[in-house]
Amino acid sequence: MKTSASSQHSLIRQSLMLIFILAVTYAVATIGSIASINAPDFYQQLNQPDWSPPAWLFGPVWTLLYTLMAIAAWLVWRTSHPARNGALGLYALQLGLNGLWSWLFFSWSLGALAFVEIILLWFAIAMTLQAFWKIQKAAALLLLPYLLWVSFAALLNWNLWQNNPALL
Repeated sequence: MKTSASSQHSLIRQSLMLIFILAVTYAVATIGSIASINAPDFYQQLNQPDWSPPAWLFGPVWTLLYTLMAIAAWLVWRTSHPARNGALGLYALQLGLNGLWSWLFFSWSLGALAFVEIILLWFAIAMTLQAFWKIQKAAALLLLPYLLWVSFAALLNWNLWQNNPALL
C-alpha cells in the first residue's frame, strides 16, 4: 500500500511536534532538576513524616509524569478542536509553575511560598485536565497520575514546611 506525500508530511509533522513537546517538557524538568541538584541531601536533613517516600523515588516518578504530560499535550495538539490553543496555554502555565516549585522549595528554602505555589500548580493542573477532557479524553486521563502525585506532594510540602522551622 502506497502512502501519499501529504500523509507522509503529516506523519513527519506530528513526529516533530511530539519531539518538540517532549523537549520543552523535559527542558522544564531540567530547569527544576538544576534547582534540585542537592535535593537528596537537603531532603534527608528534613524532619520528615513516616509516610514520606525515599529521595530516590522522585526522579523515576517525575520522569514518567513528564513523559505522560508531554504525550497528553501532543494528543491535544493533534486535534482541530477550537479550544485546543487555550488548553495548550493552560498546559504551558502549569508547566511553568511546575518548574518554579523546585526553586522555591529546594534552592530558596521557602516552604510557605512553595506551598502556596503548589496549590496554584494543583489548580492549574486540574484546569488543564478539565480542558483536555473536553478535547481528548485519553489526554486528560494521562494527566490524572500527575494530579494525584502533586496532591501528595502538596501534603508533603505542607508537612515539611510545618515541621522544619528553617523552611520559611
